[in-house]
Amino acid sequence: MKNIVLSIFLVVSFANELQAQLNDYKYIIVPKKFEGFKNENQYKTSTIVKHLFTQKGFNTVYEDKLPDDLQANRCLGLLVGLDNESSMFTTKATLILKDCSNVDIFSTAQGKSKKKEYEASFKEAITNAFRSFDGIGYNYTPKPKEQTAEPITVSFKNDVKKLEEDTNATNGTESVVEEKSKVAETTVQKTARQVATAEEQVFEQTAPETSSDYRVKNTSEVTSSPVMKNDVAVLYAQELANGYQLVDSTPKIRMKLLKSSSPNVYIAESGTINGVVYTENGRWFFEYYNANELVTEELNIKF
Repeated sequence: MKNIVLSIFLVVSFANELQAQLNDYKYIIVPKKFEGFKNENQYKTSTIVKHLFTQKGFNTVYEDKLPDDLQANRCLGLLVGLDNESSMFTTKATLILKDCSNVDIFSTAQGKSKKKEYEASFKEAITNAFRSFDGIGYNYTPKPKEQTAEPITVSFKNDVKKLEEDTNATNGTESVVEEKSKVAETTVQKTARQVATAEEQVFEQTAPETSSDYRVKNTSEVTSSPVMKNDVAVLYAQELANGYQLVDSTPKIRMKLLKSSSPNVYIAESGTINGVVYTENGRWFFEYYNANELVTEELNIKF
């Protein structure tokens, strides 16, 4: 009974997280021709996807008929991808939502159909994939305008000018040139760059150190591993045709697990890091090489 309650809680919690994230986007953009298909709207795939998203309450548009605000800012919308992994006897379809940076925001469970007619089979498979959106009450909520941090520049230009005028009146120009040189070299400029995606988390800051001659000497840089190092957050496994994808509570895809010849060992892809994920004594571990050094990290995976 406890396991059932816990499962229901996780499903509800995951749905709430997904709803909160999808609320950030105003539009769903549907291609007229999905990748891997020969013709536009083949088997009415584009028509079916647009209809089902509209039915779920999303503001759905075709990629060749974007409204003015979406043309001006493509980050207002999520682009739909259709992953077709159909075999001879089974149609298999997975829907993937990507943001304006081509980052996977969400992937549905794989929908399947064994109907013989292609159009009917794709309709059933895509409809089954849309069950991943059940219970999500979408309502677009505009993001507050982000404040862009301007570089901080400390300048003593006016002070130098005043110092020059005062000194000219008393001690001549030679001492002014010397003082102007020292003061100008104390000008400090700090800039920062921050990246935070599923594949990369970087923070760089340039902060010059001063010495007796006021010259810049050092640049500090801090980067973190793109893998889940020291990350204890739960990763939820979503089944794929050839393995699983692991998503966090955002939800964002953090890792893909591909089946190997051993049932307890998976080939793992996490951004630019490749390795293996295996289970030992009921615990999951991720092993990969970093600068020729073997790294082992424990993962908290919920299947």
